[in-house]
Amino acid sequence: MSPAEPLNAQPGLDAAVELDAEDAKLVNLARGARARASAAEGAAVRDEDGRSYAAATVALPSLRLTAAQAAIATAVSSGARELEALVVVGDAEALDQLSRAAAADMGTFVTVLAGPDGTVRSRTTGPVRSRTNE
Repeated sequence: MSPAEPLNAQPGLDAAVELDAEDAKLVNLARGARARASAAEGAAVRDEDGRSYAAATVALPSLRLTAAQAAIATAVSSGARELEALVVVGDAEALDQLSRAAAADMGTFVTVLAGPDGTVRSRTTGPVRSRTNE
């Protein structure tokens, strides 16, 4: 368990969804990115140095990225080599395959899914694995 996790955090899906201050900050950043872009989803990540990055879904004719992919790309382009946490805000009940793969590439340990209003649906701990590698 990392120091940023609440004391009741257990591997896998936590029974009681509690967020520490750093994860709650990511929810707020993801909500803001989603609102600014009027996008389907917003995402925020925290890298190994504690820096945060946020982005929204990109839906251009020539470029399509999930919000998670966009946030992860922003972190990588800023020098991040590993992610501590990923938060996705939107209507999805689960992380899509493309987002899972990008999160797995970065060794993401905490994944939070929240509704558009910020209500946390799930908080999962443990390395994200792409479905093809499970």
